Amino acid sequence: MVRVGDRIRSLIMAVRREVRGPQIFLSRAHPEFMKKLFAQEVPEIYDGIIEIKAAARDPGSRAKIGVISYDSSIDPVGACVGMKGSRVQAVVQELQGEKIDIIPWSEDTATFVVNALQPATVSRVVIDEEESRIEVVVPDDQLSLAIGRRGQNVRLASQLTASQIDILTEADASEKRQREFVERSEMFQNELDVDETLAQLLVAEGFTSLEEVAYVEADEIASIEGLDDDIAGELQSRAGEALERREAAAREERRAMGVDDALAELPYMTEAMLVTLGKAGILTLDDLADLATDELIQKKRVEPRRRADAPKRAEDKAGVLAEYGLSEEQGNEIIMAARAHWFEDEPAADNEEAADAESSQ
Repeated sequence: MVRVGDRIRSLIMAVRREVRGPQIFLSRAHPEFMKKLFAQEVPEIYDGIIEIKAAARDPGSRAKIGVISYDSSIDPVGACVGMKGSRVQAVVQELQGEKIDIIPWSEDTATFVVNALQPATVSRVVIDEEESRIEVVVPDDQLSLAIGRRGQNVRLASQLTASQIDILTEADASEKRQREFVERSEMFQNELDVDETLAQLLVAEGFTSLEEVAYVEADEIASIEGLDDDIAGELQSRAGEALERREAAAREERRAMGVDDALAELPYMTEAMLVTLGKAGILTLDDLADLATDELIQKKRVEPRRRADAPKRAEDKAGVLAEYGLSEEQGNEIIMAARAHWFEDEPAADNEEAADAESSQ
């Protein structure tokens, strides 16, 4: 407990002028506070030779930092630990016993994820950049270690890498692959009207969607053993027809919902997206124009775990079209296009006001 007159170290988050006088807001739980402590204890960090590239904390319990050295002769982890752990222990004591994992930072996401999940051993990493999601496969006996007590280890690793990390065992991963293989094979059988052998061959060669079959270079399909240019052309033609059928079905569905045709004219918009908008109650240009870009495209963020006694905060929701992998630039363009009709009316309104003013003189 902190009492009046106590001397404490903390991070100044904000200084505000209020009615009762200037108010200083402090934090000892913010990751930046831990980074400042390391800068005081590790001269190489203070001098900029070593940098803490990422930090994540479960305040009072455990933390992880990713460090990099700009001098090849200096080990960043060793420098932060110090002789017999003296440097890191000084930070741990200031944080009242909070355990700190110091790991080497890497530009390679897969390598950094493997490091972030230490002390667990990782077998394989699969990265979905569009979804900012990472699938990590670990041996069966490493699952509890990778997840950590109450999910702490994987949660901190997720915060450190700014990505959602899903942990699977080898058995789970194998079952998932088999399930996806069957589902994709059946989809190709039904949509392309081909036999099971050909459908499975496409999946085995890495094709996962109709779009890939329809829009890939024909030579890539023709080069598959047992196929030729004629078969490749036919498969692409059937894939294109299947996509048109999907588009037509989605168009019919969104029109039944009452989604305005004007929304279909917006850039990057597909009929599937329009159905998603309709399900969210966005039926007109004005409905869409009222949204902020984040509300349209934002992916759900990985939030740090809060103390049990901390006030609850509204959970960040994913954007309406988050599943479609639109970039912020594309989201902005869609929103601005939806708002364009607002500004088209302004000159006419100005002219009417001018005419009224003239007639009154």
